[in-house]
Amino acid sequence: MSHELRPSARKFQTALIARGFQCEVVELPDATRTAPQAAQAIGCAVAQIAKSLVFKGRRTDKAILVIASGANRVDEAKLGELVAEPVEKANAHFARERTGFVIGGIPPTCHTESIATFIDEDLLQHAEIWAAAGTPHALFKLTPSHLRKMTGGQVAAIK
Repeated sequence: MSHELRPSARKFQTALIARGFQCEVVELPDATRTAPQAAQAIGCAVAQIAKSLVFKGRRTDKAILVIASGANRVDEAKLGELVAEPVEKANAHFARERTGFVIGGIPPTCHTESIATFIDEDLLQHAEIWAAAGTPHALFKLTPSHLRKMTGGQVAAIK
């Protein structure tokens, strides 16, 4: 583990290792806040970026996490059907409160609270993918199999 990681990235790296995942968090000088920025910084396809998007149930105020391929846009109607209530994109305050991380740095796991998680089926097409690791400058490489194990997420058609 690098001592140069920012506190949120270091916290995520420590949590990953504690959960038995040996993925290495890397922090880059350029922002990786968006999927295209992350793909450019890493040198991979945008579709290989596993972006963590927080939604909110309109009736229950429940947090819902979608880990989507960077090339895809989430269909809120499909997501609403999966969770049996209408959903909306969460604001920055709600996302940070429920995950413990800022938008652009929300990792797929190790959140403040347990969050229902859905994984975009398109991510399963790739041998390796990259996800945010606690800050808008930090990422880590993993496989779709690791993503499923670390999140317990339900694979779904969400685009």
